[in-house]
Amino acid sequence: MSGHSKWSSIKHKKGAADAKRGKLFSKLSRAIIVAAKEGGGDPGGNLALQNAIEKARSYSMPKDNIERAIAKGAGEGTDGAAFETVIYEGYGPEGVAVIVEALTDNRNRTASEVRHAFTRHGGSLGATGAVAWQFERRGVVVVAADGVDEDELFLAAADGGAEDIERDGDVFEITSAPESLAAVRNAIEAAGFTIDSAELSMVPKNTVAVEEEGSAKRVMRLIEELEDNDDVQDVYANFDIPERVLEAVVG
Repeated sequence: MSGHSKWSSIKHKKGAADAKRGKLFSKLSRAIIVAAKEGGGDPGGNLALQNAIEKARSYSMPKDNIERAIAKGAGEGTDGAAFETVIYEGYGPEGVAVIVEALTDNRNRTASEVRHAFTRHGGSLGATGAVAWQFERRGVVVVAADGVDEDELFLAAADGGAEDIERDGDVFEITSAPESLAAVRNAIEAAGFTIDSAELSMVPKNTVAVEEEGSAKRVMRLIEELEDNDDVQDVYANFDIPERVLEAVVG
């Protein structure tokens, strides 16, 4: 999992410092609006909203922005109703399984753009269920490992309901059931640890080794084009690219 986890860490750092922060915040706001529209504006009784807020906080989205998005979604007559969640599944280069989660107000447009991205980069879009069985939904909290005692971190995380902790290079990755994500994050923060990211993820059960730089570039170009799509909220894939290759590819 190291190559895959490393990409998650790189992606989060890129997103947090992205010059297109406005675009990122727009996507995060859309997820909050839709979650509040569908399940109400109280995060305590709306798991989807709770997780959308956790992700927004993870990318340092201002509290005022989050509260405005919640209010907009919970109010009457908002545009949250115009969006629907759509999941696409397919295979990228080297047989890498890919799941794309989108919030769209035009299914035909989004499907066409996602299909084009797969085709352009040597992949293929599949039917519903084609690759989902290779992943499981988990809450994932990432904490920088520098100066952190693993046992103390896990004890704090376990108080919030965490199930596992794994060191991956310079970070610890703590996993939990989806419904425990907020509690795990809060427990870790309360114990004085600094969190790099906290969000729901589709974690691959098995990974596909992609060791050649050329192949890795093809995989990453597909992932990055999909992530750059305005309608796409998240992209999950089961590649395992060696750290040295990944860093060369993404710079």
